[in-house]
Amino acid sequence: MQGQQSLYEFKHPVNDEQILEAAAYIIAKKQFRDGVLNSPNDCEEYLKHKLAIHEHEVFAVLFLDSQNRILEFKELFRGTINAASVYPREVVKEVLELNAASVILAHNHPSGVTTPSQADKLITTKLQQALNLIDVSVLDHIIIGENTYSFAEHGLI
Repeated sequence: MQGQQSLYEFKHPVNDEQILEAAAYIIAKKQFRDGVLNSPNDCEEYLKHKLAIHEHEVFAVLFLDSQNRILEFKELFRGTINAASVYPREVVKEVLELNAASVILAHNHPSGVTTPSQADKLITTKLQQALNLIDVSVLDHIIIGENTYSFAEHGLI
């Protein structure tokens, strides 16, 4: 059949990252009524679609107002396949700029294993201490991998 292309010869109109970003948007639209986080599971699903696509570590923050409505989601730090440097000063600057009342910290583990490392626990403590100084609560720190790990659910926050 001359002049016809097989299905495999067509270029994809969107890439995998764009599809997952669209999925995260749809989940947020359906599950976060008026931008409010309705449950920890909704939050974890949203973050999974935002962070699972990366092949390197990404540290992100969900900034919330006093009613737990999402002000903004920001990927703040990018790292290597197994580490990302996180600077509390930069997180505090973003919190102040957005006038956030609380935050949910999140990062991915490209290895898929969601057990928190000592470094994960240490940075969570440092961020809690820094944000406590300006009366901002850390509601959770969620690690995304093959499944999710919530510091709050495990009594670490």
